[in-house]
Amino acid sequence: MKAPFLQLEEERALALRWKNERDEKAMHELARAHMRLVIALAVRFRHYGLSVPDLIQEGHIGLMEAAARFEPEREVRFSTYATWWIRASMQDYILHNWSIVRGGTSSAQKALFFNFRRIRAKLSRGGGAQGNRELFSQIASAIGVSRSDVETMDARLSAPDLSLNAPPGDADRSSGADRVEFLVDDKPLPDELASLAIDSGRRADWLKEALTSLSERERRILSERRLVDEAATLETLGDRLGISKERVRQIECRAMEKLRLALTKRHMESAAEAMI
Repeated sequence: MKAPFLQLEEERALALRWKNERDEKAMHELARAHMRLVIALAVRFRHYGLSVPDLIQEGHIGLMEAAARFEPEREVRFSTYATWWIRASMQDYILHNWSIVRGGTSSAQKALFFNFRRIRAKLSRGGGAQGNRELFSQIASAIGVSRSDVETMDARLSAPDLSLNAPPGDADRSSGADRVEFLVDDKPLPDELASLAIDSGRRADWLKEALTSLSERERRILSERRLVDEAATLETLGDRLGISKERVRQIECRAMEKLRLALTKRHMESAAEAMI
């Protein structure tokens, strides 16, 4: 904070020494003279619950990056150029450390994260929005994101992270129950998955065996009508086989009935074998 302010010519001279002569001492002197800018920006981000010294360290990285990239011939003051790099470095640090749940890293998502509270307060004071849905729609329009993104961000900013290994609510740690134990898994149990795999394989074998009881034309019609993702129409099959679509429908019905009888017989035989 005691570093002297640089005049325009001093700033330009240091930048030229770094750019033309790669004088690292000049680059560090240029950066050191603007550390107060880093501190001022770090204080503005203190409300995100992170340590101000850590923010200053991250801002210093951005300041050094700005000093390394600065081009004095563009006639722009270094403080103006460095502000973007310092802010970007701090914002990346906040996004990666504010929550264990990673949010979006696109420019629109960053803008939503850092401007959500300010825009919401401004719209609420204006009294133009009636209810959260309309308010979220206005925020989404102002920032350029979807309303669902705004709703998700509102939920994230409304409550702190909760550990799944902590007891639910006010429950005593000695009870041994953690939040993770109350999560519901909708997937089938392992024994159900094993049974499903075995039964699926058995049914596939039965169907393959039952199809041998059909004629070649019956198998073709049934395959193209029932055993593919995009079933052929009756008219299309009729044109291919040289018969009417009504005849195709009759053959399909007869083939389905023969399949049903064959599968029923095979099921009864399997049940009888299991009882022996």
